[in-house]
Amino acid sequence: MFSLAKSGCIFLTEYSFQERNNIALYMANASSWSRRKFIRSMAISGAGMALVSTPFASLAFDDIDPRVTKIVVETLGIDTHNHIDVPMVTGEMPGPDVKLSEAMIKSGLAAICMTFAVDYRKLDEPGMAYERFLNGLSSLDQQLKNSGMKRSYNVADLLAAHKAHQPTVIQAVEGAHFLEGKTERLQVAYDRGLRLITLLHDSDASVPLGDVFTNPVRYNGLTPFGADVIRECERLGIAIDLSHADVATVTGALKVAQKPVLISHTGLDTQVGSNDFMAKMMAPRLISKEHAKFVAGTGGVIGVWTHLADSALEYAQNIRAMVDVVGIDHVCIGTDTKLTPPYNSPDDRTHHADFGPKPGEKLRDGSVAGSEHGNKPDGSQGKKTQGPMNDGRKDGFRASGSNQNWPEQKSGFYYAVVEAMLKTGFNAEEIGKIGGGNFMRVFGEATMSK
Repeated sequence: MFSLAKSGCIFLTEYSFQERNNIALYMANASSWSRRKFIRSMAISGAGMALVSTPFASLAFDDIDPRVTKIVVETLGIDTHNHIDVPMVTGEMPGPDVKLSEAMIKSGLAAICMTFAVDYRKLDEPGMAYERFLNGLSSLDQQLKNSGMKRSYNVADLLAAHKAHQPTVIQAVEGAHFLEGKTERLQVAYDRGLRLITLLHDSDASVPLGDVFTNPVRYNGLTPFGADVIRECERLGIAIDLSHADVATVTGALKVAQKPVLISHTGLDTQVGSNDFMAKMMAPRLISKEHAKFVAGTGGVIGVWTHLADSALEYAQNIRAMVDVVGIDHVCIGTDTKLTPPYNSPDDRTHHADFGPKPGEKLRDGSVAGSEHGNKPDGSQGKKTQGPMNDGRKDGFRASGSNQNWPEQKSGFYYAVVEAMLKTGFNAEEIGKIGGGNFMRVFGEATMSK
């Protein structure tokens, strides 16, 4: 029967997988069942009161196509880059309960790569990046405990969680700033649950790993330390994400890496959307067809983000564009959004770091940076600027989080995306690959036991 977790999330623990499938389809069959009828029917089995108090009760069952729900249930939907904001300053920890499991159940996602970054503030003291990293993990430990959730360390864990209908996370970090030149810290990170690392973020680490694509060329690609980090990650079983790396750095990394890599969140430079402001700002963060083919040619996978897409359908079309370039086996979902509310740290506001070129520095187009240059970080916690979190829109839908990316979105994220992908011509098998299967292949190779 139904069991109710501490977080209020409902899990179908004593039903077979097929029975759970049928119940999910039952919930979505708008042609013959309303939400009220469904709840009444579940009350017969003693589950009605539990259901009313769960996140499922807030879903618009009547509006979900049963074909969509069937795909959501049968596939492992994984967002390979989702920011979960938490305090990283000791005095602010562990922060408010973000109700992660509720957000995930509403989304339809089976897992997210739960990401955070330490460089939202200026890292101006030795050891600060490492302290913020460890504090961030501790805060996330508490959030998982609040939601009765666990991290998944490998593909077997992902499959087990999905079979049990329990949402799960893969621990990720964006930027290797916390290493501060010490590869031995990767073992500590691994022991704390880290399984995915984005080598670079917006700012350079104190001991750089390579060139950030929004900054001027400073290191001519992957640095020796960056190469050492890749080798140690592969030894331990930590997947490599090359988001934010320029072409020279990606080229160097692919020469070092012995396993497929990920670019978790980007888009093709041909898919710029209709917002001129956003198109100009995001242009350095997009990749060319040649760049995409290079990564896919080594077995890698590229996550398409939701930026520059004004609807779920446009997002699905951006996915289609990437598939047309690299093939169905090399594309995944990587939204670069937030399932849970932003956290706005007073410490970050006080010591906010600027990113990008410094005045007088030579830019990639040959010009010289003036005082007006520079940019803010992608996922700046709680930062309500006209930037990546709201795509420059007045309505601020992007700031509402992954489950309300677009104005017309009436269901959770993965439900909306699956529906749009069906409309774009993808079949269930293809959606399963893009939804999570392709990422699991790369993640599985990276975390495979030796």
